[in-house]
Amino acid sequence: MMNERLKDIREERGLLQKDLANIFQISRKSYSRWETGEITIPLTHLNTLCNYFNLSMDYVICLTRKNTGSGRHELDAKKIGSRLKELRKQNNLSQMDLANFLNTTQSTISAYESGKTTILTSFALQIVKKYKISLDWLCGRSNQEKK
Repeated sequence: MMNERLKDIREERGLLQKDLANIFQISRKSYSRWETGEITIPLTHLNTLCNYFNLSMDYVICLTRKNTGSGRHELDAKKIGSRLKELRKQNNLSQMDLANFLNTTQSTISAYESGKTTILTSFALQIVKKYKISLDWLCGRSNQEKK
């Protein structure tokens, strides 16, 4: 599970939770909640972690056992939205279909696709697992769609 992978990444590097909390500029307790699985790491912080340690998102979320980090990347809500829309159309889904799958609203999907807001990590995880795609691809960190 992703929370266990976060702990492994930290421990392999001999770091404490407070060390990573400092990197993210959050409290140690907030970081701890990611490692226990109490809450899901926000996509922006997941991207920061991947950049800092040169990790792939797919590795961190346990989609793959191999780390194929590809350097530093900035999240771009418009690129994520464009890829989400591309995936939705490839699967002949309406925004409403995707919204129903994620238990959200069509306007939320529209906001993601237009790049007005960045997709929630929990929604991105549901999508990559159901459609067997790479989170690195969805987030613009890779051009390889399938994992």
